[in-house]
Amino acid sequence: MDRRRFLQRAGIGVATAAGIGTETAGARNEPPRGPARSAQNFGRLFPHLPAFAEASPALDAALRELGRPGGLMDARDALERGPVDLIVDPALSLDNPNNPTHTAGTTFMGQFMDHDMTFDTTSFLGVPTPPESAPNARTPGFDLDSVYGAGPAGSPHLYDGIRLRVESSGRFEDVPRTQDGTAIIADPRNDEHVIISGLQSAFLCFHNRAVDHVEARDRSARSEQVFARARRLTTWHYQWLILHEFLPLFVGDAVARSLLRRGRRVYRPKVAFIPIEFQGAAYRFGHSMVRPSYRANLAGDSGSPFFGLIFDPAAGGADPSDLRGGARAPRRFVGWQTFYDFGDGQVKPNKLIDTRISTPLFDLPLGAIASHDLPTALPQRNLLRHVTWGMPSGQRIAREIGVDRLSRRDLDELSGLGANLDRSTPLWYYVLKEAELIEDGRRLGPVGARIVGEVIVGLLELDPLGYLTVDPGWRPTLPSTSPGDFRMTDFLRFAGVDPASRGQ
Repeated sequence: MDRRRFLQRAGIGVATAAGIGTETAGARNEPPRGPARSAQNFGRLFPHLPAFAEASPALDAALRELGRPGGLMDARDALERGPVDLIVDPALSLDNPNNPTHTAGTTFMGQFMDHDMTFDTTSFLGVPTPPESAPNARTPGFDLDSVYGAGPAGSPHLYDGIRLRVESSGRFEDVPRTQDGTAIIADPRNDEHVIISGLQSAFLCFHNRAVDHVEARDRSARSEQVFARARRLTTWHYQWLILHEFLPLFVGDAVARSLLRRGRRVYRPKVAFIPIEFQGAAYRFGHSMVRPSYRANLAGDSGSPFFGLIFDPAAGGADPSDLRGGARAPRRFVGWQTFYDFGDGQVKPNKLIDTRISTPLFDLPLGAIASHDLPTALPQRNLLRHVTWGMPSGQRIAREIGVDRLSRRDLDELSGLGANLDRSTPLWYYVLKEAELIEDGRRLGPVGARIVGEVIVGLLELDPLGYLTVDPGWRPTLPSTSPGDFRMTDFLRFAGVDPASRGQ
């Protein structure tokens, strides 16, 4: 089932759009006023900056050329060599280098975070749209509404009592599914591929283990109290991971520390909202980190590792050869030692943050995109989104925040495309290019790090139920974890989905 049909059947986006004001965001990047103080609309970080270009057929053509299959951004991975060689043969990564500072799982935690805070269900690519009038179908924060939905009362199909529904394909957990394979989860995007559905399942399991933990400590607590405490435990551990493990990987330790010590300068609203410069451009840096193929697990394919392209439009059937979601089969599970470092030597890296995008992302399966009448090339979709939102150029934002701008020489590859893209560059491309040139692709550069870092920290600090607001001195204390040293591997161990607990 494609995303728009899922949303129509589930009613997502209808309720959130009702009764929301459309007042334009003010000069201090505040979200719309009135009923929209709940921040259920998108907004702008830099409302006074002009769009990088005016919408026109020439601009549309230039953006499509830049993001086309086989074009400047295509890493041109040797897909014909198969998913195994793309991982084990270093010669095949020369034009799409690995990132030695990130494990493969960094990409997908970033994707999970994105799906938890933002979901644009109404705008159309390349059609100018005021972001202040566009509803965000997710709550703008890291509250795991993408997991919990509206809770046991509002989303009973997601629950067994106060525990979240989890199913399996043999020994291994899977998200619950209908007979046609559609995932029964709060956000359909968390079944786009095996890895993200596996991560969704890990969060389901973590919550259920947290319920067990709370019940064991207070057997007199009412079920609604147990649920609330388990949800808080799960959410606060998730927020801890974002702040202490993943944010430094995205923006660098120095920027992360500076944001916490010196505060935010760009994203300073009174109520949290999602800026389009973040949602539509800077945070999409993760697309550059995606590998063309992955080893999903070590023993799922008749006792052998299951390798697959992340997407292959030619794959099909009940158990496709690629890693697309929407299917259940014994081999379609995640072996987390590929994605996070359990100390057994099995972890793999993701790709550098640069302007080269893995080839499978230039032809997405229809079920992985919001509509079927638009490009299936993810880079083209990202670039056209700049026209949708009328986003400022990377150069204007660099000047606005007081950092050195990339020169025309730095962006010389864009000069032949027309539309003045080397002088006024789409923010997504600019963020990727500065990461490539300034940080060797290992982390974001000055513009990208400022936008991504400030919004992530801001969403955490503005969460009225988050640990930074309720108890800034809180530290993870779940069994088998060390206070203040909680990592993603600890999260997976507590959830019971780590390799050791499953005999994987």
